[in-house]
Amino acid sequence: MSAQTVDSDAVIAETRAWVERVVIGLNLCPFAKAPQAKGRVRYVVSEATDTQALRRDLLGELRALAEAPVNQVETTLLIAPHMLHDFDDYNAFLTDADGAVAELRLRGVIQVASFHPQYRFAGSAPDDITNATNRSPYPLLHLIREASIARAVAAFADTDTIFETNIATMQALGAVGWAALQRQCRADAAVANSPG
Repeated sequence: MSAQTVDSDAVIAETRAWVERVVIGLNLCPFAKAPQAKGRVRYVVSEATDTQALRRDLLGELRALAEAPVNQVETTLLIAPHMLHDFDDYNAFLTDADGAVAELRLRGVIQVASFHPQYRFAGSAPDDITNATNRSPYPLLHLIREASIARAVAAFADTDTIFETNIATMQALGAVGWAALQRQCRADAAVANSPG
């Protein structure tokens, strides 16, 4: 997949549809609705085709998030449609992502959460439907303010139940339901990205 074959607006539209229908719609993250509704989620498409360029983009977005007022940008989704399609390669890049956070002295300020089309939890089979809780349309890095997490956790009665609830949700949805939801996200994106 070359940089010329991927439309950034379409990538953002599909990612936004995934946030709306999957992350918020299935309530996989109870903390996601408010920032999305308030327009405080920054969607950025990296044009990087190698890890050095992606790391540069990540450093830039980490700085931007750290400097932005929280009432304007609460969280950032850095999307990498041109690379890291293999989950093992993506997983290896997470060490670079952690290094970027440390380099900018942002540990304890911003953390990076991982989402990928082939996401797989350690010890799970590739076709285990529960992996879908972290399966995004494209490889992406979710940059999250630690203070936002702390506020959300304080406001949520029992965060320990989120993981178990998500597993139950995905098992109830099943592979057929998950495939239908992915198709709907692509359809939403096509409508959002159509002229006129």
